[in-house]
Amino acid sequence: MLSRKGIIPEEYVLTRLAEDVPDHARYRARERRARFVGKNGACNVAHKNIREQGRFLQDVFTTLVDLKWPHTLLIFTMSFLCSWLLFGMVWWLIAFAHGDLDHSTRLQRDPAEGAAGSAAAFVPCVTSIHSFTSAFLFSIEVQVTIGFGGRMVTEECPAAILVLIVQNIVGLVINAIMLGCIFMKTSQAHRRAETLIFSKHAVIALREGRLCFMLRVGDLRKSMIISATIRMQVVKKTASLEGEVVPLNQIDIQMENPVGGNSIFLVSPLIIYHVIDKNSPLYDISPMNLHHHEDLEIIVILEGVVETTGITTQARTSYLADEILWGQRFVPIVAEEDGRYSVDYSKFGNTVKVPTPSCTARQLEEDKSIMDTMPLSPKGTIRKRSVKLKPKFTISEEPS
Repeated sequence: MLSRKGIIPEEYVLTRLAEDVPDHARYRARERRARFVGKNGACNVAHKNIREQGRFLQDVFTTLVDLKWPHTLLIFTMSFLCSWLLFGMVWWLIAFAHGDLDHSTRLQRDPAEGAAGSAAAFVPCVTSIHSFTSAFLFSIEVQVTIGFGGRMVTEECPAAILVLIVQNIVGLVINAIMLGCIFMKTSQAHRRAETLIFSKHAVIALREGRLCFMLRVGDLRKSMIISATIRMQVVKKTASLEGEVVPLNQIDIQMENPVGGNSIFLVSPLIIYHVIDKNSPLYDISPMNLHHHEDLEIIVILEGVVETTGITTQARTSYLADEILWGQRFVPIVAEEDGRYSVDYSKFGNTVKVPTPSCTARQLEEDKSIMDTMPLSPKGTIRKRSVKLKPKFTISEEPS
């Protein structure tokens, strides 16, 4: 793993790279609520008892792209081998029907010569085909347009010319489908999402006198994500007034960011936050609810267009209740150094404790006196660039 080599810090996780979990943590994770979306963005949903399997064959190209690499390469190889063998058999049958494989018919009398009886050379449909092996080699030469020059189609058999045209068209179709499939698999949008990162933990703390749910998102590449948008959903089990149980009820909640709205300018890591108000599903969440038995999962989805390829990409992650830290906030990681801004990714997921009331947002809104008892936290200091001035002249003592 990259984190073991020191390339990727442990404080944050890649959206597509599953984090290393020790054995004792794995056993604890079994007691947790099952995730709907994993930390690496994979959806934890198993599709069973699908009766209409033929629907996948109606969209063959997408099915090939969705297959795993070993299966795709196997189909890629077998499609060419089967077509070569099929047309090799056709060429062998044409040569057999015309008598190209019979050595006794290589020389025959030309009827136009009459009594002269001069020997006329036998003209085969395809030259230099003596067995199925040579017919198979000719099939490969036709489809991949190698053309070594030893075998060629003559004008003796119109059927051979027709088969030549059909094989060329079939070969072009196979090349277009398989090469397009390989290209789409190598340039899939989720590959770009490997370098879109989210903080390992989310935090809840005060911001402008209100409780806010906050997380940090960043991009490791210099090429930007254009029109990047971010949205968040809360997934939890709910029941309606009529008694209907919805096991995975998805509730959209409004995310806010420093530039307003859902669009973000992801040139540097940003802290995205959600104000917990009366319209928020987190309105009645307190520190006592942030444990692994709580039925709560917050899904974060980042979408945008890759600047270099123009392909839309999506990165996802989720936070369970015990992955939300109460009363903490993220430390600053952007500083100005030597006339440019520098980002320290080693502190990407670092948090610091801040004074935060241990009550729900509802209680905080109903009882304003709670804020009067809260000590003010020190404001973050801005790291300024230090400039060393070199002296223009020196003063030295004259020798006596």
